Amino acid sequence: MTTESLRLDPAADLLAGIQPPAASPGRFEVVATDPSGPARSGRLWTRHGCVETPCFMPVGTYGAVKGLLPADLREVGSQVILANAYHLAHRPGAERVRAAGGLHGFMGYPGPILTDSGGYQVFSLRSMQRIDDDGVDYRTHFDGSLHRMTPRSVLEVQSALGSDICMILDHCPPGDASVATVREAMDRSTRWARAAADCRADVLTPGQLCFGIVQGGTDAALRREHLADLVDLPFDGLALGGLSVGEPIPEMHRTIAEIAPLMPADRPRYVMGIGTPLDLLVAVSSGVDLFDCVMPTRHARNGQLFTFAGRINLRRSEFRDDDRPVDELCGCVGCRTFSRAYLRHLHEQRDPLYVRLATAHNLYFFHEWVGVMRRALREGRFAAVAALLRSLGAAAESHAGSS
Repeated sequence: MTTESLRLDPAADLLAGIQPPAASPGRFEVVATDPSGPARSGRLWTRHGCVETPCFMPVGTYGAVKGLLPADLREVGSQVILANAYHLAHRPGAERVRAAGGLHGFMGYPGPILTDSGGYQVFSLRSMQRIDDDGVDYRTHFDGSLHRMTPRSVLEVQSALGSDICMILDHCPPGDASVATVREAMDRSTRWARAAADCRADVLTPGQLCFGIVQGGTDAALRREHLADLVDLPFDGLALGGLSVGEPIPEMHRTIAEIAPLMPADRPRYVMGIGTPLDLLVAVSSGVDLFDCVMPTRHARNGQLFTFAGRINLRRSEFRDDDRPVDELCGCVGCRTFSRAYLRHLHEQRDPLYVRLATAHNLYFFHEWVGVMRRALREGRFAAVAALLRSLGAAAESHAGSS
């Protein structure tokens, strides 16, 4: 098996399979499993289409993946876009989005949208918030105005936004928090999860899905305890939150590998905010269905382009006269049309075209990387493909130089 034999067009690969019939939002089915481990591939139905899993979700915090049109997102194989309820609630305002037809109408995107509650952003404002058992008072980083966030209010915002998958409010402690702090945040998250479960039917519109969030830091016992507290609540899926917040990467990977397989098999599993190629391999190998990260889009804007042979830093002078595409086997519009030298020139001139081409390339890579694993699961050869991807993963995250 070679790297070349794995490559695929992520958008075409989604269309190549048998199109499943429409089903009620929230239906989830596992269509393939790895006989040697918990990895799996499935389908999740939403109001705006079926999601083939495992699935990487690009981040469009303010209702846009920077630099890309909705058609660009479809072309690179994006299925679900993630937006942030906290940011959108303040700018332009949830009711303004509702009046524009919800996020789908406002941003002209026809596919599924997941909205994060924004709790993480509020808890990152440590000097600007005060937490109690019913919610959190905070001052925004926009203008310092005072607001309150509760389990009900974040769902009300997401109802107005009209997203397909809504995340509940949880308390995410920093990665270096003490065990006592982690437990306090976990217990508070449990109370808020129960409050969200009690009000979701009254607040969300029919067909909007609602996911709970498992906390507990990197303490496996706390994670199992919190999972047990949430598993019987009426959520359509469960997520692992509070990872990639400063903890050592090996501990993050260990936590995913230990806890993800314990999450309910009949509901989608989501790990929030992870995104290196190796992170995604660990997640899929552990039975995770959904994941998101700003890495491909943010790295693109900073001149960092991912390839199966290694990560390219276009700011390096050696690419000034490099007439090769970023990746000769990549099917993105940039690699089909332009050279490394031209992309470097655009980046150096801060031309907006660079952002569009580089972001499209990185997302194409991430969707292809995950698509390779999804296809391998459905073809019954995940173990062999994962072994090859594991060796490639370190390269994909490292700088490739001029090679």
